[in-house]
Order: sequence, then C-alpha cells, then structure tokens
Amino acid sequence: MRDMVHSGQLAGHTAVVVGAGASGRAAVRLLSRLGAWVRLLEKNPAAIPADFCQAQACKGVEILTGEHTPGHFAGADLVVLSPGISRASLAPYLTACPDAQVLAELELASWFVEAPMVAVTGTNGKTTTVMLISHLLTRAGLSVFTGGNIGTPLSEYVLAGEPADVCVIEASSFQLQNVFTFHPKVAVLLNFSANHLDWHADMDEYLAAKLRLFAMQGPPDLAIVPADLDYLLTGRAFTKARIETFAASDRFRCPRLLGRHNQADMEAAFAAVRPFGVTQELAETAFFDFAPAPHRIQVLGEKRGVIFVDDSKATTVTAMRAAIETFDRPVHLLAGGVFKGGDLEGMITLLRERVKSVGLFGGSREIFESAWQGALPLEWSATLAEAVEKLYARALSGEVILLSPATSSFDLYSSYKARGRDFQAVFAALPGAPESPTGEKP
Repeated sequence: MRDMVHSGQLAGHTAVVVGAGASGRAAVRLLSRLGAWVRLLEKNPAAIPADFCQAQACKGVEILTGEHTPGHFAGADLVVLSPGISRASLAPYLTACPDAQVLAELELASWFVEAPMVAVTGTNGKTTTVMLISHLLTRAGLSVFTGGNIGTPLSEYVLAGEPADVCVIEASSFQLQNVFTFHPKVAVLLNFSANHLDWHADMDEYLAAKLRLFAMQGPPDLAIVPADLDYLLTGRAFTKARIETFAASDRFRCPRLLGRHNQADMEAAFAAVRPFGVTQELAETAFFDFAPAPHRIQVLGEKRGVIFVDDSKATTVTAMRAAIETFDRPVHLLAGGVFKGGDLEGMITLLRERVKSVGLFGGSREIFESAWQGALPLEWSATLAEAVEKLYARALSGEVILLSPATSSFDLYSSYKARGRDFQAVFAALPGAPESPTGEKP
C-alpha cells in the first residue's frame, strides 16, 4: 500500500479541504503526501491543534480561518468536505472553481484501499454493528481496520501503510452524499427513519445519500438490507450486487446488548462476515462475549433499586423508541437537546404503555411539550443534573431512569459522549449505595 501513495500523483494540483476535524486533518496529510498544494479552511481557529498547524505549515499547507470567501476556493481541482459540511452550504463559493471535483474524505481515501471493504450505514445502530463485524472478523483470525465515521478516518489507514485483511467502515449520510467510486465488497443498510432533517433538504435526499453505498457494487458484491426494506434495492438499476435480507431473531445472544434492535444488528453483522468464512458457531461464541461501546443502552448500575441506563447515543426518535421497548418495567425518560426531526406524537401510545414520567432538559422544550403535554407527567429542567434528581426523587425500586434523548447534544454539550459522561457523573453523585449491573436484561 505504501507504493500506492507517492508525491507525484497529485503534483501540480490544488486541493481545498473544508473543516479541520479528524477527517479533514487526515485528508490534508494525505493530499500533501500525494504532492498536491493544499489549503485548509476552518471557520473556528480554536478547532485546529497548534502542533498540526506548525507541522503542516512546514510542508507548505495554507491554513485559513474565519468565514469562507469565493477566493478561498479559486483554482481548486479538488474540494474535500469533512462530514457535516454540506455541498449546498458551499454553493456560493464553489462558483470560483466550477470544474473542481467535490468529494468526501471517505471517497478520497478509498482510491488507495486495496483490502476488501465492509461498509455499514443506517439511521441507528451503525457503530454497534461495525464493532460487531470487526469483533467477529478478528475472532476469525483476520487483521481488521475499523474506522470511517467511527474513530479513525480512512485516510489515516492509507497514510499508515499497514494493510489489513478487511476494512470495516461506518459511513454516514454526510459522507455518502459525496462519494462517487466508493466500492465496498459488502454494504449494509441497517434501517432508515427520519434524521438529520436539519441538514438534509428532505427525507428523499437523506435516503438517496444512504443508498449511494450500493451504487458502485457489482455481481460479486453483497448488499445487505432489512427484510422490510428490500424494496429499496430490489429491481433498482443503481446496484448490481447480490441482495440478502435480515431480521431480528433469537439465534444469537449477547448479555451486554439489550433489545430487539440489537438482535437485528447481530443478524446483519453475521450476514456481513459470512463471505469471509465466519461460521455460525464462531459467531455465537464471539457475540456472547462482545462488549459494546459506551452510551448505547449502557446499564450503569442501581441506586435504591432504581436502574440507570445511559443511551446518550440515541439522537433520533427511532433510537429512543428502541431503547424504551428494551425494558419490561416502568421507565422514567430523560429527553431534550437539539431536535433533528421525527414523529414525537407517534410515540404517545408507547409512552403511555411503558413510561411513567418524562424529565425534559436543555433545548427543544417547546417541541417536546407541544407533542407530549397531557399524555403523561412531564417536567422541564434547565440541566440534565436537575432533571435526573427530580426523576430519582419519584422513581421506585425496580424502575428505570433512561437517558435516551432523541436529539443531538449541541445545546449543552460538545458531543453525545460528553452528555453521557455527565449523566454517569450525576449517577455517581446521587445518594444511595451503588450496585453494579448484572449484565442480564432488566
């Protein structure tokens, strides 16, 4: 793989990278290695690490901060977008480089990947499924790179020059909207529901971005979709892959993965690894000892018999529904933040069946109250800590306090991880002797 990346490939070309997050910085380093003249644009100067600025300035990379201008894009042959930056938002500036190829960092990096790629997209469950797939492949004795929208950008894998047997990639709609040759051997769509409608123009655009995952696949490749969504691919001209469906079942068990939706994720993961020789027997053993990432229906423990569950990663209404359906005991729900769309009123029947009270916190108060006021006890607090304390005061032994916000975190926190960590700190500080989670389904 080292031979694939050398300084002559983009010599004489100008590349503009928009956004200085992890993928943007990785793209800058890769483009520079390829010999391009690189300009990095970032509106927030504080987002760029000082050591990165120094190192790239020595290599001739131009770093510009503040509001974009058409001049920043003048002469560009390539414009590489970080996840979360839409092409539409740059339309006024791209007129300065009408012939430039605008692409995602994922697309750029994939040009230099020889290993077979397994790529996973969907509204919910992407990270858990990617981790499951990587866990299964590793247990089968294969070397695995795990990255993309989760953790390490694919460009970092290319730069490292250490080939893996398989690359397992989480792909977001933001990334997929700007890929054109990205070609996974196995592509997985987990599910689809309203999300990111504060970013995408509408549901049709959001779905079209997801389905780009399958666009470059051919007959030797595998496209995996839920049984109830197979109509999205069957008979469609844009993919020629072999199509396989999946649905939740009781075939596999993982004590640390609760809920029917995780049963579906395990089925999807197994379907994705079968082409690499993973047997059902190996999968059964590997699933059982799998440890999921934090903040995904993570049982923190108990105080006074009340179970605390951190599902801060639930940034959609669909994810909230799945979390609530996981528990067969009364739930006190924590919700609130930056609402991204979804049918809150459609949740009322489930809320009445399983949720005793709702503690709202932070942003979107008026949206939640408009949808749920009068359906069940509902109270708003300015902070998560205050909302938790109120729910804890009324919760009874055997009940659940569930953080599953159905929103992004950017009203009060820098990320869903920061929100989850705060919830865990609040839990630790509450009165009552903590008890460790058992790992069994509550």
